[in-house]
Amino acid sequence: MSKTFIKLTRPNMRKLAPGGNITEQGITYERLQNDGVFTVNVMVDGQRIHRVIGRESEGTTRTQAEEFIVKIRNDAKNDRLSLPKGRKVALSFQDVAEKYLDRLKESGGKDLAAKTRRLNLHLVPFFGDMPLSKIDTFNIEQYKRQRRQGTDVAKQGTINRELAVLSHMFNHAIDWGWIDRRPGKIKRFSEDSGRIVYLTAEQVSRLVECAKADASETVYPFIVIALETSMRKSEILSIRRENIDIERRVIYIPKAKAGAREQPITKHLADFLAGYLKALPPSPWLFPSLAAQSGHVIDIKTPFHRVVRAAGLDPKQVVKHTLSLYGNYASRTVWRRFAYREKNQRT
Repeated sequence: MSKTFIKLTRPNMRKLAPGGNITEQGITYERLQNDGVFTVNVMVDGQRIHRVIGRESEGTTRTQAEEFIVKIRNDAKNDRLSLPKGRKVALSFQDVAEKYLDRLKESGGKDLAAKTRRLNLHLVPFFGDMPLSKIDTFNIEQYKRQRRQGTDVAKQGTINRELAVLSHMFNHAIDWGWIDRRPGKIKRFSEDSGRIVYLTAEQVSRLVECAKADASETVYPFIVIALETSMRKSEILSIRRENIDIERRVIYIPKAKAGAREQPITKHLADFLAGYLKALPPSPWLFPSLAAQSGHVIDIKTPFHRVVRAAGLDPKQVVKHTLSLYGNYASRTVWRRFAYREKNQRT
């Protein structure tokens, strides 16, 4: 070891009478009646670590005590002390939030921008330097109450999204060894979304007509695909040409929420996509965008709301997910009737 010991040397240890001890650089040697014992007592990351290393009769030496100190200090640099349960370093909420986001970036975590926003704007300012392991159910209920007070009152759904980030961080903190168990219990609000779950046949018909007449080149094919499949908005907008198999009638989704999958499509949608692809300018994307860094359209909120309003519907009640009418026979039938009528008009 690089450290030099002046007091805790072999000659001095041999001179000790039973019951005597020598302490130097966090290591203590105590002389017993017919043996000697080494212990360690040091501060690591603000926490005192006291351990019995072992007896001389068991082959324990001062060097092993030095090696133990080096090890726990190296482990502390990685935020992971290899100590018995309940004796890990107490990381603050803010520290954990930073490390959590860094690891998600490295591993390609999903919804990173939203998680970062919810943590930095709301969760970190509230929990701050509170040790993550000390956060209990009462603290979480305090957070919920604070978000429901003041001039900028958050909706229950908004708070639930923030609590979902908190829960996700708790789970990963356990997986990564930052805490031994889940701290407080998270009780989410019950949500009454106020949204239309299924569109009626008449509503679907009006929506499709208005989408086709809209100035946006994206909203009509977007609604066509959404009505015919159960795909999410992000899955639809990020479709690549190469992932559409017209012959097999499937769309390959490499980054679906539950993992990569193949989305079956109807014959009508396959025919629609075949014609749409022929008229599309050269691009690897089904919905290309020169302005977007990703190369494809990432947001369709404005034209979608415009179409919904044009159809006489409320954008607050009809969201993009409402179009996932997989299994809603009446609405899908109306859409097919509209497509059939449109085809006959062309011929």
